[in-house]
Amino acid sequence: MQKGLSEPRFMDIQRGRFAWREGGDPAGSPLVLLHGWPESSYCWEAVTRHLAPGLRLIAPDLRGLGDSTREGQREAFRKQALAQDMLQLLDGLGIGEFALGGHDWGGVVAQEMALAAPERVTRLVIMNIVVINNFRGNREATAMIRKAGSRFEWYQRFQREPHLAEAMIPGNEEVWLRHFLRLWSREPFPADALREYVRFYSIPGTPGCGANYYRTLPDDREHWVSVKDHVWPMPALYVYGNKDPVIIPEYLNHIQDCFAQVRVEQIEAGHFVQEEQPEQVARYLNEFLLQD
Repeated sequence: MQKGLSEPRFMDIQRGRFAWREGGDPAGSPLVLLHGWPESSYCWEAVTRHLAPGLRLIAPDLRGLGDSTREGQREAFRKQALAQDMLQLLDGLGIGEFALGGHDWGGVVAQEMALAAPERVTRLVIMNIVVINNFRGNREATAMIRKAGSRFEWYQRFQREPHLAEAMIPGNEEVWLRHFLRLWSREPFPADALREYVRFYSIPGTPGCGANYYRTLPDDREHWVSVKDHVWPMPALYVYGNKDPVIIPEYLNHIQDCFAQVRVEQIEAGHFVQEEQPEQVARYLNEFLLQD
């Protein structure tokens, strides 16, 4: 078993001050791992302990979460803009080509990075999030969710309301986070990870930044319609925790049509698959990244 990730490191770039954690072999092949909401780069800690030697592991904090900058108006949280944050951070680290993985919103940002700089992304891994060019599958999933009363999507409407998250979450960070981390997990959520997410969510400005991921969703969806005929050229892996109440199985419909080459692996887990089943996620990553 490898050592885990480092404590956060910081870099000032044109787009702000960003934090990232590193692990593995500094001279190895870069693997960039992006977290989702309401998490940070810490979500990869357990997975990285099981990854094969020979990888340089880079796990950034996305804008507004973890220890990265809270600056930026609403448009800075469009996923195309978040992708530019990450590409500029990697430029600052001197990294050209890299394998790329992302969970939840990090999976969307990873896809936007692969759209913006396909020549740099050697392999693409997506976990428990929509495939943005899967117009048919996403439409079918949305119809199923609406038919069921959109029970598990209330938090998105809550966060899209102006000023509501900023007014109601401060002082209640643990209650807010514990609800989702428990509800969307099949296994007990790691206590150390919960403490870390409560810590950073208590930093002033974080509730509004977290909400901006959802306030920009209409803009993101408008953009995704424009890429509905795109086919990802790089080898891809989709890892799915199949007990996820939010990313339901219908989101996987037709994803084979969205990739030149894709492998789909399902795991008995909820939404936070990398924290519920880190060893199994790492096994799939090792097999995918080390194959010829």
